[in-house]
Amino acid sequence: MNKLLLSSALTLLAAPAFAQDGDCGEVSITEMNWASASVVTNVASFIMTQGYGCTVSTVPSDTVPAMTSVSENGEPDIITELWSNATGQIYQEMRAAGTIEELGPVLEPGGIDAWWIPGYLAEEHPELTTIDGILAHPDWVGGRFHNCPEGWGCRVFNDNLLPAFGVEDAGIEIFNHGSGETLASSIAAAFENEEPWFGYYWAPTSVIGRYDMVQVDMGEYDQEAHEAAQNPDAGDVGRTSFPPAPVLTAVTTDFAEDHPELVDFLSQMTFQTDTMNAILSWMDENSASGEEGAVHFLTTYQDEWSGWLSDEARENLSAVLQQ
Repeated sequence: MNKLLLSSALTLLAAPAFAQDGDCGEVSITEMNWASASVVTNVASFIMTQGYGCTVSTVPSDTVPAMTSVSENGEPDIITELWSNATGQIYQEMRAAGTIEELGPVLEPGGIDAWWIPGYLAEEHPELTTIDGILAHPDWVGGRFHNCPEGWGCRVFNDNLLPAFGVEDAGIEIFNHGSGETLASSIAAAFENEEPWFGYYWAPTSVIGRYDMVQVDMGEYDQEAHEAAQNPDAGDVGRTSFPPAPVLTAVTTDFAEDHPELVDFLSQMTFQTDTMNAILSWMDENSASGEEGAVHFLTTYQDEWSGWLSDEARENLSAVLQQ
């Protein structure tokens, strides 16, 4: 990476590098407490600062506290990387009440929950790319399913879906990891030795960006079964695959009325999930911050973000990034 460019870009993030006729004013945006959200927020902040002349403040937050703050205080102006399936009913209630306006997906096709196997295993045994193939050949996946830690939402899903598919009945041990770190390290260890691996993981993450993992075809999506699987006390849950999780950008209605140009930009700010996986992998390999990940995205994937902007903002950003 061009260290001089990185240093220059991060310095310029603090204030607009040009005079702008329009009055963007002060803008506040969430920075959720996970890596991909930090990248999204820093990209949006950089673009709004350097492209549109805004004074941007970031608000460290998490999904539910951010929604509560908007509901009670009307701030921050922008909530991005909002996983709407993690908000309960509050998000839909706020939309219905006209408190917030949904602008569009920030990840496409969205957040990915899945059961996976390594790519080298799929090449050796194509049958294992379907759940029925795995159930017919449990030894080929090492006879083990790598499950989420206790207390995670995916643990509830998996604990309900594993019996629905008869995974244990097929002779596959359910191994419940004690932490996200051991779950990730089990994938790294499998790849290091080209050993079988079968289990749950999600994207966007640096793990899926770094390792060639293949999603297992779990069959059709069944909304009723999926909703039932969210209940830790569910009984007999049917088979279903995981749907992509909607990951959105939303703004307050006052902000939408006052900043139509920024609303247009934020409505088009969509990262491909595969691209975000690659960015997170790069960050992990380089011990990079969210700011550095944002600059890496802006300098490496210009074809992806240039279409998000107005002509004037695009010119402003090009001038900054060429310094």
